[in-house]
Amino acid sequence: MPRIMPERFRHAVIVGKYQARGIRPMLEELAHFLVGLGLEVSFERETAQATGVLDFDTVPVEQLGRRCDLGVVVGGDGTMLGIAREVARQHLPLVGINQGRLGFITDIPHGQYRDALTQMIAGDYEEEHRSMLEGKIWRDGEPIFEGLSLNDVVVSRGATASMVELRIDIGEDFVANIRADGLIIATPTGSTAYALSAGGPILHPGIAGWVLVPIASHTLSNRPIVLPDTGEIRITIVAGRDASANFDMHSIASLLHGDQIRVRRSAHKARFLHPRGWSYYATLRRKLRWYEGVV
Repeated sequence: MPRIMPERFRHAVIVGKYQARGIRPMLEELAHFLVGLGLEVSFERETAQATGVLDFDTVPVEQLGRRCDLGVVVGGDGTMLGIAREVARQHLPLVGINQGRLGFITDIPHGQYRDALTQMIAGDYEEEHRSMLEGKIWRDGEPIFEGLSLNDVVVSRGATASMVELRIDIGEDFVANIRADGLIIATPTGSTAYALSAGGPILHPGIAGWVLVPIASHTLSNRPIVLPDTGEIRITIVAGRDASANFDMHSIASLLHGDQIRVRRSAHKARFLHPRGWSYYATLRRKLRWYEGVV
């Protein structure tokens, strides 16, 4: 659940969806606004280089937590996912300003950022910690890939191949062999992403659990299941060509038979800040249009 965490910030770093056309004026406007609130302001280095911002100090992503005490992310949930995964180990708190439609985790509309940030910079905000997944892919007894995910780990068939067959083990227990287009292991944050579109349940971020969702399973009895987040989940490629594993936006393709994806709870958590009065249920209501039909 969100917690009130009074703290006065001193050095903010701006991270932007620099692929978005025309974002530079907005980022510079935000930077000058933060300076006006008494903060030292820097830009994440790739954001500055891609947008051509020259008037502010730049910081490489691996140093953000050491040099700054607040990250202001401008874009959508994809932008937030990318930077949250990068700075989780640095314990840098993030606040999200959404350029378009309100996001699940970038929840301050662009037109309201001045009022929201004025209060938050002064220490009037709510903080929540979101659990994350970490995993490795093993081949012939050796790890060949490792990744960190805020949303999910997805094991799926190749683009032109038929179904994959996957063996699922949790802890010391064999669970099932399934034939499907793939399998999603989602955090509570990721339960409203791909897992939701594949028929999975929504998990409140305060729940210490994962959701395991088959994608287009060959057997109708292979249903989504909610699991405690205390054990290791192991997914072994039994059959199927060109299977891939995706850790949020990081992917490894052409997995071989016998390759194993091992996933567990990460020791690191993403830190998100919200304006006072923020509600997870209100976010669901807006994003999923639960208000329709209400008089």
